[in-house]
Amino acid sequence: MPQVAAYDSKIEGNVIFTQLDAAMNWMRKNSLWPMPMGLACCAIELMAAAASRFDIARFGSEVMRFSPRQCDVMIVAGTVTYKMALAVKRIWEQMPEPKWCIAMGACASSGGMYRSYAVLQGIDQLIPVDVYISGCPPRPEALLEGLMRLQKKIEGEQSFLAQKPRLAAELAPEIQRRPPVRAYVRGGIVGAPPSKRTLA
Repeated sequence: MPQVAAYDSKIEGNVIFTQLDAAMNWMRKNSLWPMPMGLACCAIELMAAAASRFDIARFGSEVMRFSPRQCDVMIVAGTVTYKMALAVKRIWEQMPEPKWCIAMGACASSGGMYRSYAVLQGIDQLIPVDVYISGCPPRPEALLEGLMRLQKKIEGEQSFLAQKPRLAAELAPEIQRRPPVRAYVRGGIVGAPPSKRTLA
């Protein structure tokens, strides 16, 4: 595996060598600001993950904003009814790019025990999901594991190419033929293909 960064901690003020994608991904993965979409009982576990016992602040994700314009990861925690689905989609569309989604619990992932006309059978029918967390409800540790898997996925994204494809083609035409820095992690599966919205 190629080394993407070099840093000597013993010498103060030393120079760091890295790649642009690696630096962008490092900043993004360590400052994920969640949009807590607490719709049912999973929201209690989401609140517990932010408390002192589990301390989601270790991952830089304690800044839970209730304004979609300040968030970059939506955590859908709970049962999504059709009545609420359009509101969830509207909030998702108001979030700026790049953005990611975590489906927390059985209801958000697949409808859970509610096989009824009123419940959406998985939020992935409405918005793209990056990480699924199983459980009914999942423990706060499971949410932290899902957050770490999302961080692994962000590590492997081609951030500069995805955001500025024209500029990347002008600066270095061969950049589009380069392989990603690390394997993609999608839904907990290493090596799975990336989501379509992460490509140019």
